[in-house]
Amino acid sequence: MKISYNWLKELLPVDLPVADAASILTNTGLEVEGVDAFVSIEGGLEGLVVGEVIEKWKHPNADRLSVTKVNVGGDEPLQIVCGAPNVDSGQKVVVATVGTKLYPSEGDPFEIKKGKIRGEVSMGMICAEDEIGLGASHDGIMVLNADAQVGMAAADYFGIYRDHTIEIGLTPNRTDAMSHIGVARDLRVALLHAEDLQDHQAPSLVFPESKASASNSTPVEIDIQAPEACPRYAGLVLSNIKVAPSPEWLQNKLKAIDLEPINNIVDITNFVLHEFGHPLHAFDLSKVKGNKVVVRLAKEGEKFVTLDGKERALLNSDLMICNESDPMCIAGVFGGEESGISDATTDVFLESAVFDPVYVRKTSKHHLLHTDAAYRFERGVDPETTIPAMMRAASLMVEIAGATIASAVNDVYPKAIERMAISVSLSRMNSLIGKDIPKEKVVAILKDLDFEITADADDSIDLLAPLYRRDVTREADVVEEVLRIYGYNNIEMPSRLSSTLSYAPKPNPEKWMHKIADMLVARGFQETMSNSLTKSSYSELLDSPELQGDTAVRMKNPLSSDLGQLRQTLLFQGLEVIGRNINHKRADLRLFEFGRTYHHYNGEMVETPYLGMWLTGLGTPENWTNDSAKGTFTSLRGGLASVFARFGLLSDIKEKPYEHPKYAEALQFGTKKKVLGTAGLVSSKLLKAFDIDQPVYYAELNWNELIALEQKSQVVFQEPEKFPAVRRDLSLLIDKATSFGDIRNAAFQVERKFLREVGLFDVYEGKNLPQNKQSYAVSFILQDKEATMTDKKIDKIMSKIQQTLEKEFGAELRS
Repeated sequence: MKISYNWLKELLPVDLPVADAASILTNTGLEVEGVDAFVSIEGGLEGLVVGEVIEKWKHPNADRLSVTKVNVGGDEPLQIVCGAPNVDSGQKVVVATVGTKLYPSEGDPFEIKKGKIRGEVSMGMICAEDEIGLGASHDGIMVLNADAQVGMAAADYFGIYRDHTIEIGLTPNRTDAMSHIGVARDLRVALLHAEDLQDHQAPSLVFPESKASASNSTPVEIDIQAPEACPRYAGLVLSNIKVAPSPEWLQNKLKAIDLEPINNIVDITNFVLHEFGHPLHAFDLSKVKGNKVVVRLAKEGEKFVTLDGKERALLNSDLMICNESDPMCIAGVFGGEESGISDATTDVFLESAVFDPVYVRKTSKHHLLHTDAAYRFERGVDPETTIPAMMRAASLMVEIAGATIASAVNDVYPKAIERMAISVSLSRMNSLIGKDIPKEKVVAILKDLDFEITADADDSIDLLAPLYRRDVTREADVVEEVLRIYGYNNIEMPSRLSSTLSYAPKPNPEKWMHKIADMLVARGFQETMSNSLTKSSYSELLDSPELQGDTAVRMKNPLSSDLGQLRQTLLFQGLEVIGRNINHKRADLRLFEFGRTYHHYNGEMVETPYLGMWLTGLGTPENWTNDSAKGTFTSLRGGLASVFARFGLLSDIKEKPYEHPKYAEALQFGTKKKVLGTAGLVSSKLLKAFDIDQPVYYAELNWNELIALEQKSQVVFQEPEKFPAVRRDLSLLIDKATSFGDIRNAAFQVERKFLREVGLFDVYEGKNLPQNKQSYAVSFILQDKEATMTDKKIDKIMSKIQQTLEKEFGAELRS
């Protein structure tokens, strides 16, 4: 939010450098993110002075140029070559001296340099109004009044408005500071209680006065049909209005906070919004049919054209401001095209209201209408400023637009909003703050912050929070209020610190997460972090039970259409990352992420942590010394194996074929009793949806199930084997339906004592093989820890394995 420092000082007359004011505001919780100088015209006419032409003669080498001597208040007059036809001696003119940077009304800025024009020295420039950004005319130089003082800065002569814009990064709870009055209020209290700023006085706030008085005429009738959405609504009629540009002082104030002036009526409502923090709306009275305003909820599907010319289909939760028959405005969010102020407007109905934040927030997000008014209403406005803000705007319309107040104030406020009652323990406050603050100091701070003390005991205070502090609802909030004014920097660092030891859970998921992350990074993977919110449309990509729409956890108030529900799988956001990287010419990726998935099952929400892994592109970096091969499922499987090995589970892992719409082909991994996860080649349908034109391999492991098996992961040290291992190979002709995992599992069932490893080192499918057959070349590593294995024992074991494979899978030994 942007604050004009000049405007702030009108409300709080204090002689304080802007940098000091910014520092104080930051220390009180209104963090100042930047302070920028503001001038009403670009460049601020820096370097331009008032001069007097004391001599003029014709340029000897150019018919259309003149040479002049100009007094600018220096020791010697300047010689300046001028091409304007109206230049003459005795004139008071605007002069740009050498080194001045000019900002013309059109075109790029340029700098005045010393030079020669057609052989004559020129030490500056006599300016036209368009050359310095004061207008559009280029008919000749500007000729000033005869009483203009020579040497006077042009900025002072023209009254250039100067200010500083303070940009405050507000937290959403501080609705009270979304105005100049709110910021001035905080600055004043901070000055009152700042021990290191005793030289600065803290004057009282100068609240803007409303000089206008209401008429006794009959006001517009107001009918609130949805009091739960609109607890207070007030209106006033003004007539004989002349819509015109705003005066310069009003335009300058709006420009200083980055608002573009429109016309006097709209500018006044914007001005009061940023002064009081209370949004107003002005309707063309001729559009208020039946001289009646109805505040009601919209009908589902009702059509309404807003000020931006768009027709919108309304929801039955949208609060509307209507006349006797038609809607005129989306309450607290956006005006209607038909009822807006135009140049032909002469009579205005001025609205000042309080709308429920929840209704405004839902409407603003649904229709994607993010306005200054909605920003404040959806955080809660002060109901007590409803009438003062309206009368301030009415007073300005009388002063600036020639308006006449033509009705009494109609204020419909059926049930007054009550102040929040809070009880505070002083001992608990001091415990939370870490310092004993005298009770007198606490009470003084709270009173200056407009808290009303209703009861005062030895160790407790009962109080009522001001209505403009909608965020102060409990004791901790009051403690924070006292602390931010007392000063965080005034809380000394204690000489002794206390802490409580806590035991880490066993197994510790956080510790294991770091272990596995470090290991995967060492294997060339990179960690990603994705938002748990994702697109609702992803549920429609796959026809699978866990991704059906009715299992999704959807957001009631989504931030956008891309963040409509909680993710049901890590896969999609990983594909988003891969797609973006491929578009940026980074196609070789190894990624992993620890994240949670969310589902509705049997009326309950289930949150499950997973480890996701993705592999695509080349398996090894491109290099002239070796052929770079594409990454394969085997590469991803190696990463999975390292995870299982780290948990001490590798020898217990079983795998079997797995079918799922997200995979073209896949395996499921687990132990005898638990399924740990799946891995495979992502389906071409999904890759196409994410505009990915290369294979992607994906694996996901259930982190809870892995952690539950952590007790098996102890590292065991043993002596190196004393006796050699033996390798035997079998070339098998098997059905295509038989996987290597089937062969491996069958081999270990036959021989567990001496069989150490089973590996697949060649696969062949193609010519010279029977239909639906494939050839596997499988290696078997055998080892006896007690003695060297004999050929007889080896042959016996291999014979059993071969017979089992032939019996269970119809395997045939190839020669």
